[in-house]
Amino acid sequence: MEKFITLANQVVDIETNAVSALKSYINHEFAQACQTMFDCQGRIVVIGMGKSGHIGGKIAATLASTGSPAFFVHPGEASHGDLGMITKDDVAIVISNSGETGEVLAIVPVIKRIGAKLIAMTGNEQSTLAKLAEHHVCVKVEQEACPLGLAPTSSTTATLVMGDAIAVALLNARGFTADDFALSHPGGSLGKRLLLRLSDIMHDGERLPIVSISALIKDALVEMSEKGLGMTAVVKDNGQLAGVFTDGDLRRILDSQIDIHQDNIANVMTKSPCVAHPNMLAAEALNVMEDKKINGLIVVDENNKPIGAMNMHDLLKSGVL
Repeated sequence: MEKFITLANQVVDIETNAVSALKSYINHEFAQACQTMFDCQGRIVVIGMGKSGHIGGKIAATLASTGSPAFFVHPGEASHGDLGMITKDDVAIVISNSGETGEVLAIVPVIKRIGAKLIAMTGNEQSTLAKLAEHHVCVKVEQEACPLGLAPTSSTTATLVMGDAIAVALLNARGFTADDFALSHPGGSLGKRLLLRLSDIMHDGERLPIVSISALIKDALVEMSEKGLGMTAVVKDNGQLAGVFTDGDLRRILDSQIDIHQDNIANVMTKSPCVAHPNMLAAEALNVMEDKKINGLIVVDENNKPIGAMNMHDLLKSGVL
């Protein structure tokens, strides 16, 4: 048991050192490679064989999801027709730790003949691939974490981290925003958190709980029961929001001498409540509700007239919560 723990800690230490050493390779050559990708009028094509190919697929996916159109091509498939996917406007990132991988080197002349820019990512600055490329991004490591020094471990980790460094550098240069990110991630809670607005989920029209400021408390309770949101908006004669009455307000008046059949809602409502606007992001509304410790929000228009309402259950159903 102790041996497992000891070896695992050694792996973490070795790979941590390998990643830290990458800082020395983030230099002018790295910046030029990033500039070439930034200026690319086509797409970034990531190529790699074996474990480098698996890492390359992840790098391509990260680039594509952060504003730099990219895709992965397997060098074996490239030799049998997939090179037709590459155009002169593209930039190819070719990954090989040794820089001498036969399947990779075999397609390099064709990439250069097509006219695409070539960026090599290797652990050997003197390798054939590094010398053939316009730019070389070094991912050299002192040792693999594998005790035999054979299985790609530290080298693949370093390549993955360098790929992330490139992607984030390009993301920042392009002014890529959270909304841009959401457009390529519309599925799941991430896209919903970033894109969903209150106008998409609020209860409006006949579903909006609303009573007049002259209404009795019992009338407000009936409205709350019918609409099922645990609250109701209270409006002035001109339609503007005067306050809100919630389940919490009801609990607070239970011990008082209030008569729900005789007393006016204006006497027990919460005045000047926290409100939202229809274009507010659902995720932002969630932050407001958590900060204010409330379970719902009235949505108002530019004239402070209620046009909708929503609660935590709506956020839960929409996938934001």
